Amino acid sequence: MLKRNNFLLGAILAVGMALPAVSGETTANTVVATINGVEITVGHIIATKGTLPEQYQSLPDDVLFDGILEQLIQQTVLSQAMEGDQSKRITLTVENELRSLRAGVVLDAKIANVITDETLQAAYEARFADSTPVKEFNAAHILVKTEDEAKEIRKLLDEGADFAELAKEKSTGPSGASGGSLGWFGPGMMVKPFEDAVMTLKAGQLSDPIKTQFGWHILILKETRLKETPSLESIKAELEAEIQQKAVKDIISDLTNNAKITRAEEGSIPVSILSNTDLIDN
Repeated sequence: MLKRNNFLLGAILAVGMALPAVSGETTANTVVATINGVEITVGHIIATKGTLPEQYQSLPDDVLFDGILEQLIQQTVLSQAMEGDQSKRITLTVENELRSLRAGVVLDAKIANVITDETLQAAYEARFADSTPVKEFNAAHILVKTEDEAKEIRKLLDEGADFAELAKEKSTGPSGASGGSLGWFGPGMMVKPFEDAVMTLKAGQLSDPIKTQFGWHILILKETRLKETPSLESIKAELEAEIQQKAVKDIISDLTNNAKITRAEEGSIPVSILSNTDLIDN
């Protein structure tokens, strides 16, 4: 079956057609073409535009109008050429599409006003109401394979060796090339032995050799800071998504709980029937 986008692309690129003259006020019911007695209206064209992919939405209206009308004409003549009764697949697909469209309209209407300055502020305050300042660390390390190597590194540092230069020369970790710098990190971002060690240090202090699954580390804590609470504006999009998701969940839950729903007995319908397309193609 031809994909809709390809079908429309062919219509848009086709030679321009002469549009029928339209007199008087143009409305959704204004007829722009008639094919064997079947009318295509301005409303049909507007509704079709709303279903187009983004790359088509940005095309000029005159190009879109011609292309959409040509598409609808082609679809009409093709549909009129169908022989025999309409298959159950078509009937069921139309029912599913209508169900989906109506559900979308209802949801859009019900969540249209859920995002306000007040709901955003409330969501922001709820997220950070019980939050406490989190300490972050700026550190560097030198990673070697053995404890003896780590002890030797520590000795050289105690004797005045430059940490960054020694990291470039000795460290086997990927941060060695940048002088062992790990940048800023917070709790939970490093393996536990490493994190436990950094929390015991003061700014400028070196650690004793630390063993992790990666090898042996000598760590220097450069500085610490308290992570600031993000501004409402910086997480506004995230909060809006959360508010909408909760609203959708609540709406569906409320409607479902108040609906009379009966289901087939569990196991009474074999799930393998899902692939039996013969049931709807005849």
